[in-house]
Amino acid sequence: MERRHATYPFLDAAREAVAELDPDLRALADEERVVARATERVERALTDGDIGEPHRDVRTELLSYPLARVLVSLVDEHILTRRYARSEAGAAHERFTAAEGSKLKSAREQPLTADDLLAEFDLARHVHPAESDLDDHLVEVGAYLPLAADMRGEGWRLVNRALADGMVPVSTAERDDLLRKAVERRVADGLPLAVPTAVGDALDGPVADLRETLADLDLTRDIDTVVPERFPPCMKALLDGVQKGDHLAHHSRFAITAFLASIGMTTDEIVDLYTVNPGFAEDITRYQTDHIRGETGPTEYSPPSCATMQSYGDCINKDERCETISHPLAYYEEALDDADEEELTDWREANEEADDEGEAEA
Repeated sequence: MERRHATYPFLDAAREAVAELDPDLRALADEERVVARATERVERALTDGDIGEPHRDVRTELLSYPLARVLVSLVDEHILTRRYARSEAGAAHERFTAAEGSKLKSAREQPLTADDLLAEFDLARHVHPAESDLDDHLVEVGAYLPLAADMRGEGWRLVNRALADGMVPVSTAERDDLLRKAVERRVADGLPLAVPTAVGDALDGPVADLRETLADLDLTRDIDTVVPERFPPCMKALLDGVQKGDHLAHHSRFAITAFLASIGMTTDEIVDLYTVNPGFAEDITRYQTDHIRGETGPTEYSPPSCATMQSYGDCINKDERCETISHPLAYYEEALDDADEEELTDWREANEEADDEGEAEA
């Protein structure tokens, strides 16, 4: 076990170091120092967008990472998973860029370099030094696209890059941003985990605290923007089926109704969509929609996760963003975040304007 493993716990070598320690997860949940540091990692991700200062004890720091992933899985809110993965990646990015920029070599820890990370993520053979003085590196387009797909800003879009001979020119800072995205994806990979009941019970306290922090910050904000162009592919397909008057299976109808309700559509607006369906019955459709919204019972239903959508055969037309998320709402939130304001015309407003124009012409 090396200090580097604790500093960069997402490395394959760090995973091997944890495996060598062979910690019992249930026993680990009773180790106060490890639980406290793991909780800090997750809570700081929520409140400050970082993971806090590393613990002075290498073992505690190393084992706090897998336990933090357990905590994230027990809370099981996609906004937390997303923030946590970004925060771990941000910490790694800050550390390896600082190490590269420093001429000082630590006697205790060999700094991690960008070349190390390129090798870690099997990118070394896809990133080459640029021959031109205008750019620092050339990235093969097949390696560039998966990492750049979720990057914010129009500048990352391939149409806005000087693509030549299958190579995308990037600066050193942009290369490092792509590496940060690779770290983020690895951290998020596999979340949420299947956690044994005994371990979950032992971590009830920290999980309750994290849920309270999440509620106080109101990060799971209500989305009140309906932009079908930004829907995940599965929901685009289901909405298209509704609008065409296709007969949807019960699970498909539940999924699209719960999704539309979750992003701000009212019962009336959702019911109106179903009027074109064969055998449409307004009273039944309204009751089902109100039930999903929690209007007629104690439970407000969320759309199914990606895993559930896949098991029912509703996960279709997957794109690159689908590979990085575990819930349709997480997809939609990211898509809205990445869009420019002028691209976010609410579908309902557009329909109202069209209706008004039609009335005026009449």
